[in-house]
Amino acid sequence: MDTPYDLDRTRSRFPALASGTAHFDGPGGSQVPVDVADAVHRTLTTSLANRGQVTAAERAADAVVVDARRAVADLLGADPGGVVFGRSMTQLTYDLARALAKRWRPGDEVVVTRLDHDANIRPWVQAAEAVGAVVRWADPVGVELPVSAVEAVLSPRTRLVAVTAASNLVGTKPDVPAIAAATHAAGALLHVDGVHYTPHAFVDVHALGADFYACSPYKFLGPHLGVLAADPALLDEVHPDKLLPSSNAVPERFELGTLPYELLAGTTAAVDFLADLVPGTGPRRDRLRTSLAALDEHENAQRDRLEQGLRAVPGVTIWSTAASRTPTTLFTVDGHEPAAVYRHLAGAGVNAPASHFYAVECARFLGLGDAGAVRAGIAPYTSPSDVDRLVAGVAALVG
Repeated sequence: MDTPYDLDRTRSRFPALASGTAHFDGPGGSQVPVDVADAVHRTLTTSLANRGQVTAAERAADAVVVDARRAVADLLGADPGGVVFGRSMTQLTYDLARALAKRWRPGDEVVVTRLDHDANIRPWVQAAEAVGAVVRWADPVGVELPVSAVEAVLSPRTRLVAVTAASNLVGTKPDVPAIAAATHAAGALLHVDGVHYTPHAFVDVHALGADFYACSPYKFLGPHLGVLAADPALLDEVHPDKLLPSSNAVPERFELGTLPYELLAGTTAAVDFLADLVPGTGPRRDRLRTSLAALDEHENAQRDRLEQGLRAVPGVTIWSTAASRTPTTLFTVDGHEPAAVYRHLAGAGVNAPASHFYAVECARFLGLGDAGAVRAGIAPYTSPSDVDRLVAGVAALVG
């Protein structure tokens, strides 16, 4: 018999929830369990130095990095030797785009989509423009991104396709494996933005077909930094700009300066926390599979509860309607600017922000403009009472 998801147990580990606020702002950055904060504190207050094997402080720093690479590899189904850490997903994508563009020539093509966050659009657009490559756009059909939309803009000159695994605005989960197959058939590489996908899925980068997969630990209960995962052999073919004396080994050649050891320790703790959402034994990857399956059931149930409640409120339009999507609801209220709804809910202790959330191409494509809409993201700590408070707050505004 499967162990049920223990919401109370999970919520008890989040000190921020003591304020009574109902947090639906997880897509912009989740709340942090005490386990992660403790790991950061322990690392900052222990004896550390630059990585090495001579002193105990050097060995401690090295162990933090090695442990973090293994933890992220378990989370993503990746090779630890291909896990790169950086300040943010945006920074890592810019760095990668500039490095890959060294091999592009005028007339080569790069494909981006209007479903994506700008961090998986602008770095590729600007890198292409810098070398005279052509940018091709794949447009959604409504809130869906069919494989055919990507296939239509592929050609023998395509060098890279950048696509999201889940839209941070409307939650849409495109068929990435099918897009990967089409991309590879064209002889191109696939860069997948997994920032919004990773908190809500059991990720397998190989099954997705991603050549490069980027995500952000602070979206899945961890500290603020970015991650890039790829096959080490592929990374070995990419030569980013770096300092002369810095390591040329993979993945270190992509990591500029000294790594933030405390944030890496917090990332390991976040992965361990996710693996323990449903207590069990065995390898961490297996425990993640079990825990994330239970989390998926919990989060989707809360999303369904939320959307059922919102549909009963006159004037509410739900935009996040893809057949396959994350537990993320984007909505507007007739006669009320999204920012006004955001402020009203905040006054009731419900954090559900309004914006285009940097998915500006998508917001404009859907006709929402730069004002965007209100986004309510379900997280591991979201309770039925949180959901009911949000619905009641919108109903009170309308009523």
